[in-house]
Order: sequence, then structure tokens, then C-alpha cells
Amino acid sequence: MELHHEFTVPVPVDDAWRALLDVERIAPCMPGATVDDYDGKTVTGSVKVKVGPITVTYRGTAVFEEQDESAHRMVLIANGKETRGQGTARATVTGMLAERDGGTAVSVRTDLTVTGRPAQFGRGVMAEVGDKLVGQFAECLARRLEEPTERAEPPEAVEPFRSAQPVQPVRPVQPVEPIDLLRTAGPPVAKRVAVAVATAVLLLVFVRIRRRRHA
Repeated sequence: MELHHEFTVPVPVDDAWRALLDVERIAPCMPGATVDDYDGKTVTGSVKVKVGPITVTYRGTAVFEEQDESAHRMVLIANGKETRGQGTARATVTGMLAERDGGTAVSVRTDLTVTGRPAQFGRGVMAEVGDKLVGQFAECLARRLEEPTERAEPPEAVEPFRSAQPVQPVRPVQPVEPIDLLRTAGPPVAKRVAVAVATAVLLLVFVRIRRRRHA
């Protein structure tokens, strides 16, 4: 399925371009995603998707096939596979940036192929989920771009074998919340699930009635 989304961020196009390529900086804005490694071209990580009581984790890579700074155009190809199942996900994402009223307009076109449990919802619901997730990402990105960039201060010299301050424990990393398809899409998904369950129940009743008649 092909999806198209647009959003704007309140910074010049060159700043937006650099920010979108700074994967570690924008990773917290990606719903359900965890970035394990990034070498400037290839991103390794995972995405969690919740379908009702079931959580599906896709693990894979995303590779920047194109980064045209002069045209502000990037192409990202992502591939993932369920860690506990046979489902797969593949996406070719093409992003275009353009100046607009002092800010930057971002156009994202996604060619998405999904197999497994999330695929049952179809294009309409997946498009609605995509709209809301992109909206969340855009809001988070805008907030981060408006934050002042802190300059790193040179480390202070520490005398050997002495410690002026007690060692503070490292804070545990907060777990990433999965993308909840039912909660994100809302009524349309719930309605489809209800219809699917009702259809399954009717089919089961119909089969049992036929078996009793034949018996």
C-alpha cells in the first residue's frame, strides 16, 4: 500500500535536513521504535506493534539509499521480521523537504508491505494509523527542534584515586511503548474487529447447525 503524509516544522530547511538525518536525536519521537545502532547510513533496531492483547515486535534494518542534500531528498528502505512469528514488514520511504513561510514542509511518501497480524486491518485503517503516528512524530520533532542546543563543556580534571562526589547510580532506560493499533486508530479498528469476531461466530454457528442436520 502507498501512503502519503505532510507536516511542517518551525525551522529553516537546512536545519530540518540535518535533524532528520540525526537518527539518535529524533529516535525518541518515533512511536514504538528502538534504535540499537546507527553508522550514518544503516539503522538497526526494532518496532513494537500492539494488536489487542498481542504485542508484535519487528526487528530489522533501515538503510539510507539516497541522501541528496542539494535537493533535500532522502530515500530510506526498511526491512523487518517478527521476532516470534512469520510476519514481515518492508517500506520504501521517500522524504522531500522544502522551505515554506520561514519553516520547512516535509513530504513523506511510503510504499508499505506488511504481512502477519497487523495486515488484517487493511489499507484504510493502516492509513489512519499512519496519519496519527506521523502527527505525533511531527509534534515531537517540532518541540525538539525548538529546544536550544547545549554546548558540551570540557570535562574537569579529576585527581587520581580521589572522588569529590559519590558515584550516582545509572538511571534505568524506560521501556518503549508499543504502537497500539486499537487505541491509535480508535473506532474504525474496533468496529472492524467487532465485525470480524461476529462473522467468525456466525460461521461457527452455521457449521454446527449443518453438522447437526447431517447427523
